[in-house]
Amino acid sequence: MKIRVIGAAGGEVTGSAYMVETKQSRVLVDCGMFQGGRKSEALNRAPTKPNMKLDAVVLTHGHLDHTGRLPLLTKLGWRGTIYATPATRQMAALIVRDSARIQSSDAKRQSLRNAREDKPPVEPLYSTEDAEGIISRFRDVPYQKALQVEPGIRAIWTEAGHMLGSSSIQLIVEEDGRSKRVVFSGDLGPRAIPLLRNFDPFKQADLVFLESTYGDRDHRPFMDTVDEFVDVVRLAMKAGGKIIVPTFAVGRAQLLTSLLAWMFRKKKCNPFPIYLDSPMAIEATKIYTEHRELFHEKMEKFIRERPLRSDLRTMRMTATADESKAINAVTGTCMIMAGAGMCNAGRVLHHLKANLWKPETRVLIVGYQGRGSLGRQLVDGAESVRIHGQQIVVKAKVHTLSGFSAHAGQTDLLEWFNVIAPSRPRVVLTHGEDGPRGELAKLIQRRHRLRCELPKMGDVIET
Repeated sequence: MKIRVIGAAGGEVTGSAYMVETKQSRVLVDCGMFQGGRKSEALNRAPTKPNMKLDAVVLTHGHLDHTGRLPLLTKLGWRGTIYATPATRQMAALIVRDSARIQSSDAKRQSLRNAREDKPPVEPLYSTEDAEGIISRFRDVPYQKALQVEPGIRAIWTEAGHMLGSSSIQLIVEEDGRSKRVVFSGDLGPRAIPLLRNFDPFKQADLVFLESTYGDRDHRPFMDTVDEFVDVVRLAMKAGGKIIVPTFAVGRAQLLTSLLAWMFRKKKCNPFPIYLDSPMAIEATKIYTEHRELFHEKMEKFIRERPLRSDLRTMRMTATADESKAINAVTGTCMIMAGAGMCNAGRVLHHLKANLWKPETRVLIVGYQGRGSLGRQLVDGAESVRIHGQQIVVKAKVHTLSGFSAHAGQTDLLEWFNVIAPSRPRVVLTHGEDGPRGELAKLIQRRHRLRCELPKMGDVIET
């Protein structure tokens, strides 16, 4: 068996993808988009002459950095099956449709600019037709039940606690009369956030691919972060400024919505205007309401006490572009939750452009910011940033609330691994920058006497 690492390696966090090849079958685990700066995004282009046989795809979850290159398979003429949990299927469909829309819009805009300079038009990475084509290839799978995905390869999905429908996947590979278990952690969620069920680790593996996004540190405790969130809101209300939250539409938007409902219910602050300025976040929230079976028991209890909508009477869903533009005319304190989460596209750019230069503005960073992204520049303390070709001075106060991260911190990563470690697996660390995955490797070596491999892009793991 050979496993080629074709994303989220060599210090790259996005673009997760692994090609598992046996004598009988070839199965792709995830097919994510590279995000961040231009250097990372350039990796998304499809090969002009594909020479790769592919039988099936299995998905850990629906986030763009794990599903965003799927429509390229349609573009290349692939007609196989994609296996995922029902919630992942729904979220992935939502996300790749939105990605296709953005690709087409960006290509049109750039082509118009090129035409003015007598340059050739730009082709989108993929079209809405490519996205619809790949969505039709999905097949639902249950948790905790082995499924034959291809000859010689069975797969089991278990809860990863990262986002709705997220999973770790164990492949049971039969080859040459031997059976081997390969586990892909996918993205693991923190145990402290009471929105989704906690991760459920596998106990056996011959080979483990473990994410290491925050392998070098723990997040601030969740309740401490909640307290900071409340303090920032109160200070913003006192200053009369807007609170801009670059929001990942799936996961973070729903967590923040729940927290705001809790704040108002518990009278932590007076209700103020909230704008969920993301069509995708609005649709994702509807999908969340269909899958309460995946909620943490504390969240279920909170909802049973009283529907969230009764606490969120001041929240508006701004689906249209005109509704989004109208927010600029709002005076006084309000919270604007808009995508994209790394500030590399979307409506949040317009809100940042209109408000970053105002000292009363607060910007809340509530998730991982890829290298080269605008969000990363704000986190790193940039004095000015470039948005839509214009240099904008940063006078707003930027707050990083890492305790809201949907990724497990170092302690939780080790807790997940501790369960599988007694089976003495070979360990491969991916989905992490060099510093974090290097630190996690040292800890695993020290604690379990297992040496970790840190692959580069394109490396092949043979077993």
